[in-house]
Amino acid sequence: MNAPFAQPMPLLELDVLRTFVAIAETGSFTTAASAVFRTPSAVSMQIKKLEETIGRPVFNRDARSVTLTADGEVLLTYARRLLALNREAVSKFVRSDISGAVRLGSPDDYGERILPNVLKRFAISHPAIAVDVIIDTSTNLRRRMASRMLDITLITCTDAVTDPSAEILLSEPIVWAGARGGCAHLRDPLPISIWEEGCAWRASALKALAEANRSFRIAYMSAHAAGQRAAILADLAIAPLPKSFLGPDLVELTEDDGLPPMGNYHIGMLVAPEASVPVRAVADHIRATFEMMSEVPAAERTRRLSVAV
Repeated sequence: MNAPFAQPMPLLELDVLRTFVAIAETGSFTTAASAVFRTPSAVSMQIKKLEETIGRPVFNRDARSVTLTADGEVLLTYARRLLALNREAVSKFVRSDISGAVRLGSPDDYGERILPNVLKRFAISHPAIAVDVIIDTSTNLRRRMASRMLDITLITCTDAVTDPSAEILLSEPIVWAGARGGCAHLRDPLPISIWEEGCAWRASALKALAEANRSFRIAYMSAHAAGQRAAILADLAIAPLPKSFLGPDLVELTEDDGLPPMGNYHIGMLVAPEASVPVRAVADHIRATFEMMSEVPAAERTRRLSVAV
């Protein structure tokens, strides 16, 4: 008598898992489609196939957002482990032709919010390139570039002060940020929290207040985004921030609140002359990341950055 034939377990496709992880990380089918070089309809078909394979929905979908279900959260852990194991196995046999070390600089704000994702994805595509990161003010980062202590750096600049050698990657408004339901902006003199000398946001804020003849006092000064954010959340001061840095607990204060506009600021990139192949690879990766960011609506970009913090 023959033993009953056991039904084989279905196999999860790595390509589909890669798409699944991209959607989970970006919160958008459209953005994930760009990241995995597929059309949105193809991505939707992949997720439909995945859900049919495991017999459970992995995403909650509505008109404004995409979130993981409880089963999706569990699958995400396995998907990342499987993809990491695949990379490890393949790297044993297929080595990248590009190797070396790159010295990368970034201001504190974007070093905290953008670089982790940039470095994570770059390590996947270029495992043989080591990236050493320096976090500093834009002024000091320019000096480091000039003295050849860095190979590539991100810097911030404003409409009034730009670096002609910088490649502009992203532009957005600088706004006054206050605690939701707070009253710090009603005090006189106005308490503000700003960065140290050399910060593009500081220069725009002080110039705008001076032109508006608004009295103010520097209540807090920090070289780190976390310190500035803490002062705002405690309703001890307001601060100039990029609009995308606003989150659920921070609101934009406008001219209706008695605050003058400050214009735009820009994220620029400086690359050393005669950059090596590894340096050019990092630069290309950073460009691609900011191109994807610029395609995301401002409200969605704000949501992702606030989650990252």
